[in-house]
Amino acid sequence: MSSFFAEIVAELLGWYLDIKFWFKKRKRRKFEKENNLPKRLMIYPSDKIYIALVGICSISIFMYILFIYPDVKEKRTREKLAEIVQILEKEKQVLGVYPNELNAIIRNNPLRQGLTEDYWNNKIYYKLTNEGSYMLFSLGKDGTPNTDDDIVLEN
Repeated sequence: MSSFFAEIVAELLGWYLDIKFWFKKRKRRKFEKENNLPKRLMIYPSDKIYIALVGICSISIFMYILFIYPDVKEKRTREKLAEIVQILEKEKQVLGVYPNELNAIIRNNPLRQGLTEDYWNNKIYYKLTNEGSYMLFSLGKDGTPNTDDDIVLEN
């Protein structure tokens, strides 16, 4: 019940501040007209809250894009590499050997068309070793090999 009462008081206070501002603005406009002054920007108190919320949301979105979104691409690339590993292991079970190149697992399956690219639109590299195993790697965000952001999976 007290929360309901607090909401009513807050709403009435907001109305009071807007009405008080309206009278102040009207007085200011009259003064500007009498003295031939340009109109000064005046913002209602309730509009200031919305402006602050838009600012906070903009900063939050910027921070998400700057700090969290790159990690999302790396996580999704790791998931895609894990999916490729599962497909390669099924190929090994069925055929007895791993395919010579990564495009062989795509075949005519439209769901696998984007399987050979990571989430930075770089090619995923696949290399068979002499011991009968393989190595999968993504060049990471920078697209340059042998850097800290490379993602490597070995069998």
